[in-house]
Amino acid sequence: MIEVNHVSMKFNLGIEKGFSIKQAFVNFFDPKYHKKKSKKDNYFWALNDLSFKIEKGEVVGLIGSNGAGKSTLLKVVSGVLKPTKGKVTVSGVISPMIELGAGFDMDLTARENIYLNGAILGYSKKFLNEKFDEIVDFSELRDFLDVPVKNFSSGMVAKLAFSIATIVNPEILIVDEILSVGDIKFQEKSKNKMMELIKGGTTVLYVSHSIESIKELCTKVIWIDHGTMVDVGPADKLCDAYYKAQMGEKK
Repeated sequence: MIEVNHVSMKFNLGIEKGFSIKQAFVNFFDPKYHKKKSKKDNYFWALNDLSFKIEKGEVVGLIGSNGAGKSTLLKVVSGVLKPTKGKVTVSGVISPMIELGAGFDMDLTARENIYLNGAILGYSKKFLNEKFDEIVDFSELRDFLDVPVKNFSSGMVAKLAFSIATIVNPEILIVDEILSVGDIKFQEKSKNKMMELIKGGTTVLYVSHSIESIKELCTKVIWIDHGTMVDVGPADKLCDAYYKAQMGEKK
């Protein structure tokens, strides 16, 4: 279903984004800028030679500390980023929930974004019309349908994104921390929906800092650290090993 072969991802930390005359003037008198420009190698490898397979129907968790490369890996698998080296092969349609609000136009209302985000995910207008009330009821945002999304809290954005992405049973679901956002009631509701999808055979790649959540939902875990794979194996075993390693680092 998902095959990652020797994937590496390099970012150029020296890319300059300011091209204004004002910025150029500031840079001219900034010695740090010239020192940084003189460096020949200003790259960061977020992923280093990762290889693994996820079979159809597997629920796989990604664990690792902040900056380990988990979110970058999800973006590579989802096709948002093209790997610097290696290849990712995906068989099936992916429904990614990686960044809150990705695929939303923050100036549009929730109603308008249901159709916009739904279209990005490949749903037809006819389908969205038929499922509109179901999406709204699950999101619990009926009173805010005509409010611009830019005025939403992160929890409200998460509710809307999750409700649109899971209106059908996706073949592959990519989830990054979204179940930890929002109120307790919606977190439980989202978890139950995830369990339904899992029982229905959806392949899931899931990132969370909640070890208990990983243990509860996942059968297998991929542990990465500083972009390098540490281990792959049963969720309970690796989560316990990861927890002990984290505690050891803090001593």
